[in-house]
Amino acid sequence: MLKQLLLIMVLICIAPVSYAEDSTADPKYAGIEITVNINTASAQELADLLTGIGIKKAEAIVEYRQEHGKFDSAESLTKVKGIGPSLVSKNQSRIQL
Repeated sequence: MLKQLLLIMVLICIAPVSYAEDSTADPKYAGIEITVNINTASAQELADLLTGIGIKKAEAIVEYRQEHGKFDSAESLTKVKGIGPSLVSKNQSRIQL
């Protein structure tokens, strides 16, 4: 009986947490594909649209692009200091050339 009561209490406590996780996606963005052209976007656009890219890294991307020319692939972003393969992989579907 005590085990059943404990199980019921645990399930009651977990249920709101699991429901809250499902509701974090904003339905107004459902079906919208976010993309950004890394060869033309401003630093602010890069920071706003790429996951894990703040304004400092976005400024570094723009600076690198100005010094070395356009990026020829998404993977070439790894040439920018502070941007590794995992960050590029995380944003692969958002990056355009």
